[in-house]
Amino acid sequence: MNLFQHFRDRVMAIVDGLIADGTLPGGLDTARIAVEPPRDAAHGDVTTNAAMLLAKPAGLKPRDLAEKLAERLGQEEHVTATEIAGPGFINLRLDDGFWRDRLQEILDSGTAYGDSSIGKTPDDRGRVPKINVEYVSANPTGPMHVGHGRGAIVGDVLASLLEKAGFDVTREYYINDAGAQVDVLARSLHLRYRQALGEETGDIPEGLYPGDYLIAAGQALADRDGVKWLQADEADWLEPVRDFAIEAMMELIRGDLAAAGVEHAVFTSERSLVGSGAVEAALKTLEDRG
Repeated sequence: MNLFQHFRDRVMAIVDGLIADGTLPGGLDTARIAVEPPRDAAHGDVTTNAAMLLAKPAGLKPRDLAEKLAERLGQEEHVTATEIAGPGFINLRLDDGFWRDRLQEILDSGTAYGDSSIGKTPDDRGRVPKINVEYVSANPTGPMHVGHGRGAIVGDVLASLLEKAGFDVTREYYINDAGAQVDVLARSLHLRYRQALGEETGDIPEGLYPGDYLIAAGQALADRDGVKWLQADEADWLEPVRDFAIEAMMELIRGDLAAAGVEHAVFTSERSLVGSGAVEAALKTLEDRG
């Protein structure tokens, strides 16, 4: 049971009853009637704005209508008290039996508790919404840090909640593998590659990534390519070493994500996206629409 939807249904039934007995006129707009938790838990378990929304079009004072609604709501099962607050909010208090029933409902439903079909509801054009959640997307210049881990958990929980509500969700990791930072990564890896082949390189120059995580990647590059890039010009080795470095860093990142139980359905390369002309095409489309 969605308890707020349950009590909104009860509010609507009472409004229909008041219309039937002539207390309220027909044709009232009830779409904005809300039943939700009070802002202050001390005010009760459930609150509704029905009296405030319907009073003016019904030609009544909000508190007068609130009294009529509260009287009938007080007769509902599990409602122990009704209180009128402010300009016409109606607060409800529920008995312990109501909450015990919800606990039993949770136990009976198991992992299906809270499932919803709201995400499968077509919009006014008949389209069922699809949602893309892009999260983590750490630059592939090193392992994830704590901040990335926090983003991973928050993003994954959000995606799971949307799926729970019935939405068709795609989890995406956007790989920022274009720009100056990945060229710096390639130069940093090339230095570690030279070290792996026995070259004395001295201190790591300012501007390169000094992390020890590149030592193993440099050895792996040396194992794969031998001395191929040792004396080559940067123009020759920059691209292949950059590709190797990005993949090595993404392997570290994927490992950390897997350890946290986070899985992405799509890994999108910024470099591939830019190279395909998709960015320019999208910008042109926006210009044409503007």
